Amino acid sequence: MTTSEGVIGVIFLLQTVVGVLGNSSLLYHYLSLYFTGCRLKCTDLILKHVIVANLLTLLGRGVPHTIAAFGWQVSLGDVGCKLLFYLQRISRGGTIGSTCFLSVFQAITISPRNSRWAELKVKAPKYVGSSLCLIWVLYSLVNVIFLMYTTGNWSKKNLTSLKYHGYCSSIRHDKTTESLYAALLSLPDVLCLGLMLWTSSSMVSILYRHKQQMRHIHRTNVSPGSSPESRATKTILLLVSTYVCFYTLSCIFQVSLLFIYNPTWFLVNISAIVAGFFPTVSPFLILSCDANICAFCFDNIRNRKSP
Repeated sequence: MTTSEGVIGVIFLLQTVVGVLGNSSLLYHYLSLYFTGCRLKCTDLILKHVIVANLLTLLGRGVPHTIAAFGWQVSLGDVGCKLLFYLQRISRGGTIGSTCFLSVFQAITISPRNSRWAELKVKAPKYVGSSLCLIWVLYSLVNVIFLMYTTGNWSKKNLTSLKYHGYCSSIRHDKTTESLYAALLSLPDVLCLGLMLWTSSSMVSILYRHKQQMRHIHRTNVSPGSSPESRATKTILLLVSTYVCFYTLSCIFQVSLLFIYNPTWFLVNISAIVAGFFPTVSPFLILSCDANICAFCFDNIRNRKSP
């Protein structure tokens, strides 16, 4: 094992361990609130789906890449590689879909009562669960193509027709076919990305107008932007902006892997590391921004149980 392989392996290991611990802690946090009787908001349910998608991404991508980077043989076979790549794509879709839905839902929640989204403010909470299920089903159907064109490294197929991905391979096609596949798979992602940018700009505009209005109120006991809704909105804006940055960087590497005939070992691993940035960082962003709300919730539980 070379020095570069060891460094890449350590990065994968740290990223996987830190990300799994962070997401598991956050999931345990929300589950403990639920089982202790605290009423969770709709955004908490959406965040739980983001956390589950993060865990699937880190386990499905980080673990095999870590093993392969340290030079250990990973022989999953055709069936194992198909299922693993399929899981990676579904978890990636679950992350972008849930994050997009979180941004859209929060934009509807904080919209003024006289806006065109006023009717949706009442109806939106009723469809949160079904919308999240629809997101997972949609990405499960779109990514079925990976079950057909993924194979193991020890496959008996002609090696010149395979593209190596570290521990599995994919069947190579001509540029036109691969471009069509890329366009089909990217269409839901582009739609979600556009919705996130639009709703984020809408939330920034609403918060700015709210701040301007609060400046005209001459009461010292009013603190602009101190409401739970404002804090939650700022947390979601931070989460969405972080995702957009990492997603854009990841797309650059994904396109490079798509059009390079024989991608190097370094490019394959760097692409996987970049794809794991958001699942690793996001739980710590949520925990750091949501601490006051959690403390308030636990205070309510303690007060309710006291005589």
